[in-house]
Amino acid sequence: MNKEKFDNMKKALGMELREHKSSFIVYVVLRLLVIIMAVLQFFNGNFENVFLCGLTLILLLMPSMIQINLRIELPTTLEIIILLFIFAAEILGEIQAYYIIFPFWDTMLHTLNGFLAAAIGFALVDILNREERFTFKLSPVFMALVAFCFSMTIGVLWEFFECSMDLFLGFDMQKDTVLHTISSVMLDTNGGNRPTAIHNITSVILNGQELGLGGYLDIGLLDTMKDLFVNFVGAVIFSVIGFFYIKRRGKGRFAKRFIPRLKREEADFLTIVTDEQNATKDQEDKEHKNEKDRE
Repeated sequence: MNKEKFDNMKKALGMELREHKSSFIVYVVLRLLVIIMAVLQFFNGNFENVFLCGLTLILLLMPSMIQINLRIELPTTLEIIILLFIFAAEILGEIQAYYIIFPFWDTMLHTLNGFLAAAIGFALVDILNREERFTFKLSPVFMALVAFCFSMTIGVLWEFFECSMDLFLGFDMQKDTVLHTISSVMLDTNGGNRPTAIHNITSVILNGQELGLGGYLDIGLLDTMKDLFVNFVGAVIFSVIGFFYIKRRGKGRFAKRFIPRLKREEADFLTIVTDEQNATKDQEDKEHKNEKDRE
């Protein structure tokens, strides 16, 4: 990207951020909190958290970047929720350890993620469905199904990412669960395919050392399935909302708060800035040519 395009993008980004007053206030407050957190983590020597704060600052810009480049308008409610979701997941969840302090935190975010991903998937199909260049019309049931499948696909891809981080980088994104009962065919003393259960597990010794967890340690499977289930719940909720939204052809006020739409021409800031830049450049070239002719 050359300097001219970068300047245009920067100017359009500023206009996009200030377009909606409420979401801009939320963005400024969250950005300030992240910067304060980054400074505190730096002086505490937690440089991994400083990097995470930097990543969060970039992620907070993503809603506006998507609106600029894809020419899609995010409803103010949806944009605010996305900003809060990023802050809750990265700063509160990871750095402040809310995932450990509050057991419901991860469940809440995955449910919300399923809801939001369904809204975005629904919007992609709805925009296509309204496009005049296409002659087909999609039924409300089909659009709700696509939104649901899109949300579940995003959820599965995220679990793939968590599993990869745990396997290859030694993270623990798939939080473990302490079990007091396990059942496995590998415990069948006859070598058959009959699952054998061990009940009332209160102690596990590994390499001669007591784990001290009061049970058997499951390595992320139940957490993954729980995340996918609550993602499923969030996806179903919005898919039902989206179905009735299409059935009544856009009369649902609640659904409109979460469904992105194509930008109006007066809100296409990147095009506006680029056109102004081109007009200024043409004017300068014209004046330069006139000066040259007078000489």
